[in-house]
Amino acid sequence: MPDATLVDGLRSKYNALVDDLDERGRRRWAATEAIAIGRGGIVAVATATGLSDRTVKNGIAELQSKTPLPSGRQRHPGGGRKPLECHQAKLVSAVEALVEPTERGDPQSPLRWTCKSLTNLQTELFSQGFQVGRTKISEILRSLGYSLQGNRKSREGKDHPDRDAQFKHIAARVKAYRHGGRPAVSVDTKKKEVLGNKANVGREYRPKGDPLEVDTHDFPDKKLGKAVPYGVYDIAENEAMVSIGVSSDTAEFAVEAIRRWWQELGQERYGRPSRLLITADSGGSNAHRSRLWKLELQQLANETGMKIEVCHYPPGTSKWNKIEHRLFCHITRNWRGVPLETHQVVVSLVGSTKTNEGLEVHCWLDEGQYKTGRKVTDNEMQSIRLKRNSFHGDWNYEIQPHKNRSNG
Repeated sequence: MPDATLVDGLRSKYNALVDDLDERGRRRWAATEAIAIGRGGIVAVATATGLSDRTVKNGIAELQSKTPLPSGRQRHPGGGRKPLECHQAKLVSAVEALVEPTERGDPQSPLRWTCKSLTNLQTELFSQGFQVGRTKISEILRSLGYSLQGNRKSREGKDHPDRDAQFKHIAARVKAYRHGGRPAVSVDTKKKEVLGNKANVGREYRPKGDPLEVDTHDFPDKKLGKAVPYGVYDIAENEAMVSIGVSSDTAEFAVEAIRRWWQELGQERYGRPSRLLITADSGGSNAHRSRLWKLELQQLANETGMKIEVCHYPPGTSKWNKIEHRLFCHITRNWRGVPLETHQVVVSLVGSTKTNEGLEVHCWLDEGQYKTGRKVTDNEMQSIRLKRNSFHGDWNYEIQPHKNRSNG
């Protein structure tokens, strides 16, 4: 047995240093003390510190080795306990087979129609003869490139071959307008909202045990109606105006929102510019094939005297439209968990939307009645001064006013 006084002294020194030492440092300190003591040193150090005698011997061998331990490493390569997958060679492939995406996985997989939680994966692996814990399964999944994922709305059809070229074209036009001090806006319609005491996605703080009670069903209320938000986002100024419609999302409604933005915000900021750039999706009320959209823009061009240039994002790429991730997502965040009971509630919530980056939102209620199904005749189309761009004229075009005016 080692001397008690010696052991107590070693224990005091070790306790004073242990919090400042990593695995490598503890091993080397123990080895240094054992060498200094000489005969019986290994046993004395092991008794005082609680380290195994094997650890102390490994430290001594490490200090005496001609091959020094690389800086930053705790052990020589290959040291320590072997990973579980080394003892169960097929473990990794078994885990991957269970979580493989359904497009590539076995349709007969036992978890094909089951939530792939760590507990369910562990249970299935146990049934296959593997001994593994949930922590290890999580490590394997991360090493395979898996992580917890929700659903994301992103599938909107096949990519157009000129998609990237159109993105570059839009970016170049926006840059040119900003450089010239001319207005460039991004427009779109946000999802229509059914009004009433309906459940709204998200949560907000309330007294514990007192959740806000809402209707069980989300059936539309004909008396309350719906809210149709159409946004006009000033790309350079990080400022937006949102028009809350009460009837239908038509091209006439969309252009009226742009007109209101120009009258309330744009004209004061930009004075009398010669041009206005609008970036929009290819579908909905501002669709690139919509005759009514172009006819209404012609009227706006005539009223303002501006040439209105329009650039549409290719089909299936609406999520790249600036207004989506610079305005609409923040509106959704701002009204999460709040029932949209009336049009005024919607106007107030939209108008109070702000971000740390300085987003400012103005909102107004458009009580106009916009009828769907309005047809534009060939004669009306011929009256539109439409100039198509040489690159994808269906997506990129300019509408010129019938009467030019002088510009400052």
